[in-house]
Amino acid sequence: MYSFDPNDVLALSLSDTGRDWLIQRPLQVLGYALLAVVLRYVLHRMIDRFTSRSPGAGRSAAGKPPLLRPLRERAPAGVTTTILNERRNQRARTIGSVLKSAVSVGILVWFVLCALSIVGVNVAPFIASAGIVGVALGFGAQNLVRDFLSGIFMLLEDQYGVGDIVDLGEASGTVETVGLRVTTVRDISGTLWYVRNGEVLRVGNMSQGHAVAVLDLPVSHSADIDVACEVAERTARESIERGEFQEDILEAPQMLGVDAVTSDTVTLRLTIKVRPGRQWAVQRQLHRQILDAFDESGIAAPYPNGRPFGPAPSMST
Repeated sequence: MYSFDPNDVLALSLSDTGRDWLIQRPLQVLGYALLAVVLRYVLHRMIDRFTSRSPGAGRSAAGKPPLLRPLRERAPAGVTTTILNERRNQRARTIGSVLKSAVSVGILVWFVLCALSIVGVNVAPFIASAGIVGVALGFGAQNLVRDFLSGIFMLLEDQYGVGDIVDLGEASGTVETVGLRVTTVRDISGTLWYVRNGEVLRVGNMSQGHAVAVLDLPVSHSADIDVACEVAERTARESIERGEFQEDILEAPQMLGVDAVTSDTVTLRLTIKVRPGRQWAVQRQLHRQILDAFDESGIAAPYPNGRPFGPAPSMST
């Protein structure tokens, strides 16, 4: 006849506990790990699909990465296809990298909390501690957080992009790269500036919409102002009619008249609406042509002797 032995109950209990710790719980952790890997892979593939451009697509909206279609885009008119594509691709890649990082961190935190819960660890103190640590890191890395937040809003609003000519305060020039923390700008002398996004308090973008070529023309007080205005405006119109700026000019030139008067100078102002980024080339060319026209018309330059534009008269010996 079988007799009850307490050691048999203890052995059975240890066997159940060992099965739980050596088989069931590791399998649960492994299942969550596989689920986390699959979920991360699927979400990253979805982000890649939304941030990749359709192959063979043109410059139309259909050629944009799907992620950028609902977002505002301020690409300058007349920009080359290569620069426009680089601008869009870099913007989409940067936003996509942010989304991927957020997804990876979120899934990792979820998996760690689930694994700790499976092994019997109370996760409530960890959640509270994570909140405190996050606040501490936020205060300790305020500049870094500000740079990233400014970069995100800059990308979402498309304040500037690759190929734009911008004025960021201390640095002015052409944007070469746009990142979440730093924007690089190359100025007219070739210097490459690294500008932290959090330090950008205002942005002057000279590559959006249109630009205005402003010509300030100084003449002497002795010059006939009406004739000078007529000569300057006629010269600008004739230059445009010859087709010298056929692709750059958006509107006819406007002679605004006298803009400033000093003790020895009267400044006339003429403006022309042009394509963005072309105002300086138009100004240089028209300044030279109007200078020659003033010289031919005998319009006096702003000098004490009232000498007209052009070479000084020869002195007899």
